[in-house]
Amino acid sequence: MGPVETWRIIAVVLLGVFGLPLVLVVMAKVRDRADNSGAVAIGGVVTLTALLVLGVLMLTALPGVLTWILVAAVATAVSVMLLAS
Repeated sequence: MGPVETWRIIAVVLLGVFGLPLVLVVMAKVRDRADNSGAVAIGGVVTLTALLVLGVLMLTALPGVLTWILVAAVATAVSVMLLAS
């Protein structure tokens, strides 16, 4: 396996920048609905795991267009969630 292209690293960094607030927003929404700390932790772990798997796939296997579409989708989702709450 050769070196990772720079654009892939930039895309994963942007996913991380937008993904961390997404994890926090998901945890807050679970807390509002369930009022159970176990459910909040599970929601955070599931969201973080999904972001990690997505980041690994973006670094290794996904084509460029799909990678940037996913980054834009996560950024849009975070923006909408933060503006709506």
